[in-house]
Amino acid sequence: MVTEPPTNEVVVDLDDGGRWTSLFLGGREWLWGGPGLISGEREGFTTYIDVGGLDECFPTVRGVPDHGGLWNQPWGSLDEDDDWDVVPYDDAVLLRRFNGGDAPAEMDETGAIWADYRLIAPPGYRFIWAAHALLDCAVGAVVDVPAETVGRLYPQDGSGWKESGNWSDLGLATYGPTDGTAVGAVLVDCPTASVVDGPQTLTFHLNCPGQPVSTAVWRNLGGYPADAPYRSLGVEPMLGRVFGLDEAGPGDAAVVPASGELSWRLVVTVSSSTSSKE
Repeated sequence: MVTEPPTNEVVVDLDDGGRWTSLFLGGREWLWGGPGLISGEREGFTTYIDVGGLDECFPTVRGVPDHGGLWNQPWGSLDEDDDWDVVPYDDAVLLRRFNGGDAPAEMDETGAIWADYRLIAPPGYRFIWAAHALLDCAVGAVVDVPAETVGRLYPQDGSGWKESGNWSDLGLATYGPTDGTAVGAVLVDCPTASVVDGPQTLTFHLNCPGQPVSTAVWRNLGGYPADAPYRSLGVEPMLGRVFGLDEAGPGDAAVVPASGELSWRLVVTVSSSTSSKE
C-alpha cells in the first residue's frame, strides 16, 4: 500500500495569540516546538513566554510590550468570511488569511504557503510587525541572505544595536553548537531570506510596497534565558528596520497610509539544495 505524503499546510492556534503551531512544507515540519515552559494558552499572562512556533509580533518586537501585544490575545474569525482571522489591538485591527487570492509567483512544483495580512488603523499609525518564526533546524544550518545586506546587531546585554557594513561581518549565519551566546540582528531592507538545513532550503519572502521590509534573526545557542538557557533559531520577516518601535527613527517603522488600511503578503517556499553554504 502506497501512503501519500502529507500535503503542505499551516496550523494555527487562535486561542493562543493566533500562533502558527505547524508549518509543514516540502515533506517536513519546520517550526520548533518550544522549550516546554508551559502548556495551554497564554491569555492572561503579562510577561512573554516562549512556546515555539511562530508568534505574530505587533506593534513592536522588543520594548513595551515585549514581543508585541498579540501573543496573549485570542483571535477570532470575521463573521462574513471565515477565511480571515482577526484580532483588535489599540486603535487597530489586524486580519490574516492563508492561501487566499492569487497564487504567488514563487509557487513551483513543491508548492508554497502564503499569508495575506490587512491592517485597519488610523492614517499615520506607526508600527513594527514580525512573523517571529522559531525553526526546528539541525546544528550547522545556515541563514542565507545577500552578503552585502546591512545588519543591525543587538547584543543580549541590551546595550543597543550596532550597525555593520554588511551581514557577513556579523558572524551569525551558522546555527552552530551550543556556546552560551544569544544574539539578535535586523537585516535592513531584506525582503527575502533563506535557511539551508541539510538537503532543503526554506525561503521567506515578504512583500509590502512602499514600506520598510526587513528580516530579523535570533540565534540562541544556549545563552538565553540566564536561569534556564535553551537553543532556538528565529528567522523573522518584518515590517520595519528595528526591533523596538520606541527606537524607530524616520523610515524605520511601517506607517498606515491615508486610506486607513495597509496590506502585505508573506510567502514561504521550500526547495532542494545540494549543500549548505559556508
